[in-house]
Amino acid sequence: MTTIPSRLAQMTRISSSRAEARLRVIDLYRAWVRAVPEICTIYALNVTPTYLRQSIRQKFEQNRHVTDQRAIEVLLLKGQQEFQETLNCWKQPDHIYGILLQNNQRPHRTFLQKFYEGRDEDAVLPAASGTV
Repeated sequence: MTTIPSRLAQMTRISSSRAEARLRVIDLYRAWVRAVPEICTIYALNVTPTYLRQSIRQKFEQNRHVTDQRAIEVLLLKGQQEFQETLNCWKQPDHIYGILLQNNQRPHRTFLQKFYEGRDEDAVLPAASGTV
């Protein structure tokens, strides 16, 4: 299946209000969900489309608490960029498994547990963590 890179290209724009940003987030989410069958076909993933949809929903839910307008704009830009790169086949299947399907949540540890380990891992994420 061939894709035309320019069909997904969008001009960078800034939302004028939180309501407009919310609508843009919903549009991006819908685009991801609609593209799931195509993503599974392009990358020949060994997961069901339902599982991929759940994974995408979790990624969006992780940022549900964000209220800063500028942070929302950055997340929208990154989400659109990931979407474009994914559908244009600019990724390898390992990128899809690592970024979309891998759960990056660390188990919650108390201060004493971190102290006994001798480090604070939550302060520094590894460079290749695959976080979106």
